[in-house]
Amino acid sequence: MRRRSEALARLLELRGAPAVADGALAAARAALAWLFIYHGASTLFGAFHGAGIHRTALFFATVAHLHPGTFFAVLNGTTEFFGGIAVGIGLLSRLAAVGLFVDMVIAMATVTFRNGIVSNAAGSGYELNVALAGLALVVALLGAGRMSVDAWIGRILRKRVSRRPEALPAPSP
Repeated sequence: MRRRSEALARLLELRGAPAVADGALAAARAALAWLFIYHGASTLFGAFHGAGIHRTALFFATVAHLHPGTFFAVLNGTTEFFGGIAVGIGLLSRLAAVGLFVDMVIAMATVTFRNGIVSNAAGSGYELNVALAGLALVVALLGAGRMSVDAWIGRILRKRVSRRPEALPAPSP
């Protein structure tokens, strides 16, 4: 009986587990990177049988009512492609994740929300947008974790600061 209660206590424990948290953040970043790089490349370059800039611009102008369509197509593709890369490697990840979060909110507001959470009509619902926005918000709030370029740069900067000689006191007149 005691083993069960100890196991249950460990399961429900709320103390931080840095290695687990870093692994979870890395998994969230990988999922975001995979999907956003894919969609951004299809928008910007027509990769993966994607629409490319021109067809995306037409969609944005006619369906999403975002004008000028080309500007928003380039902005969307750039945010998704380069934001996905940045989140994936953990470089300026909080800023990139905020961009991806805003991208999903705009997608919901302009296109998918009117279809409902799960759409049976033409077009998709907003369920994927909510999931991706939630993952992006996690990275925006918590950062990329220790397995990231951000953390590596932070370690280098902390070492440089700790190696600096202390400032000398000003000479007295």
